[in-house]
Amino acid sequence: MIRKAFTLVPADRQRLIPLHLAATAVYGVAQAAAFVLLVPLLTALFDRRTGDAGIWLAIMAGVVAVAAVAGYLQSLLGLRLGVGMLRGVSHRLGDHLSALPLGWFTGRTTASITRTVVADVREIVEFLSHLLAVMVSGVVVPIGVGVGVMFIDWRLGVIMLVSLPVMSIVDRLAGRSYRSADDRLHASAAEVDARVLEFTTAQPVLRAFGAVGERNRALESALQQHRRASSGLIAASVPGLAAFAIVVQVVFLVLVYAVTVWATDGDLAAATAVGLIVVVSRFIDPVSQLAQVSTSTRRAAAAIDRVHELLDVPELVDSEQGVAATPIDNGICFDGVAFGYHDGVQVVREVTLEVPAGTTTAIVGPSGSGKTTLLRLAARFHPVDAGAVRIGGVDVADMALDDLMAQVSPVFQDVYLFNQTIEENIRIGRPDATADELREAARIAAVDEIVERLPDGWDTVVGERGANLSGGERQRVSIARALLKDAPIVLLDEATSALDPHNEAVVVRGLRELTRGKTVVVVAHKLSTVAHADQIAVLDDGVIVDRGTHDELSARPGRYADFVAQRDRAAGWRLTSSSAGRAESRP
Repeated sequence: MIRKAFTLVPADRQRLIPLHLAATAVYGVAQAAAFVLLVPLLTALFDRRTGDAGIWLAIMAGVVAVAAVAGYLQSLLGLRLGVGMLRGVSHRLGDHLSALPLGWFTGRTTASITRTVVADVREIVEFLSHLLAVMVSGVVVPIGVGVGVMFIDWRLGVIMLVSLPVMSIVDRLAGRSYRSADDRLHASAAEVDARVLEFTTAQPVLRAFGAVGERNRALESALQQHRRASSGLIAASVPGLAAFAIVVQVVFLVLVYAVTVWATDGDLAAATAVGLIVVVSRFIDPVSQLAQVSTSTRRAAAAIDRVHELLDVPELVDSEQGVAATPIDNGICFDGVAFGYHDGVQVVREVTLEVPAGTTTAIVGPSGSGKTTLLRLAARFHPVDAGAVRIGGVDVADMALDDLMAQVSPVFQDVYLFNQTIEENIRIGRPDATADELREAARIAAVDEIVERLPDGWDTVVGERGANLSGGERQRVSIARALLKDAPIVLLDEATSALDPHNEAVVVRGLRELTRGKTVVVVAHKLSTVAHADQIAVLDDGVIVDRGTHDELSARPGRYADFVAQRDRAAGWRLTSSSAGRAESRP
């Protein structure tokens, strides 16, 4: 556990680790020595040997001074280690998360990742800055006292040293069931966090359908699960703590009983017996403190394991060939591509498709057929399971990630905006862009119209996930971001499907400018979007079942002809009023 915690300390603070451990060890040994020195000091005082008592007192004062200095240093170094780890591991986790395949995030809630990055890191900081010193002292001090007592009465020293592994074994047995209970509590807490966030952001929907208070079953279920997990953690930890506390008290009673019996039998002088009883109490104190923080220590151990598990997830790393591999153009080739998510089901199977440079290819098909997945594979959001995706003749797996991302501008239906200003959200497309370039991209995407209506203009904060803007406005900002990036390949996924006619017209104008002269792969359900594509690929159950232009595919029976017929029928439907005053739809 301690070794795994130290691996999280950044390189510039690694040199503090041996200093911290040394200071903590010296602090523990000095404490033990001060406790043991009580015996000759008390013996001298009881025997009225003031001269000897003064010498022992001076020695004890020196040892206490050493303990004070070492204690101060270990506290200071522990704090510096904790703060350094907080900075280092936070950056390390951030860099690691940004390099993971997007497929890894599938099935994981934002709340569970956040708890690992925030709550677990905080537990580790507490461990390094405070708990580690308690753990080391809880071992060093009792051993030091036991060894020191050996020089006074070897029998008592042996009992002390033998009792230490017994208490350690009991503590380990007591903590066996803690980890699984803590993992359940961690998962339930993450679920509660996710449901609370959902509850606060989805109030319009929840209120419209009366799913508030106890009727919000998802939140209520998460809270109940969290309560059960909390009870389970208590049930897993309390018996062990109680057992350990009982064993500690039994050891204390055995030691006191032994000293009393030996003093009664005359084997020990009364003064020595009194001093040894005081030392026995100091022998037990660090062990008792260790028992008091055992729950926190186990929690920190679980946190350390979870952070390491996150850091051990394989990254989507740059290929060693990435520096040398340069595409000859912006064409895209899907060559026998197969891919499936974590459940093992293949979403796309043996897909082969050529997208020549500077052309537009539309991908159509029923929901769940793998259309969006193909777009994400083109941007290497996931590594393929089989086959290859090539850009300009180069496998995207052989391209440096930065070079690949510079080639691609994705514009998806679900736009994510950061809780920053409009200008900052657009500048993400190209951080080094000039103000004029940014304003021009915003003008083409009609974001300037939005800015003019807002009281703070370009400095308007869009809110969490862009909540202060409408869906169409968020899409305009997304297009402005892609325009500013000006990548040669554009991936469009249902970019206008959820927009009203006005916003759709504005967004389509921006998309035309964005895609001018670019290689475009577009996923859409609207005929107006796909009809003018250079080629259309029909995807069904992860396989391309047909390919051609709009006229070619419409002229022959098949999936696309059925698709066109369905759209024609849907376009003819309208709502009318029946003679009974009831609204009905009819062709």
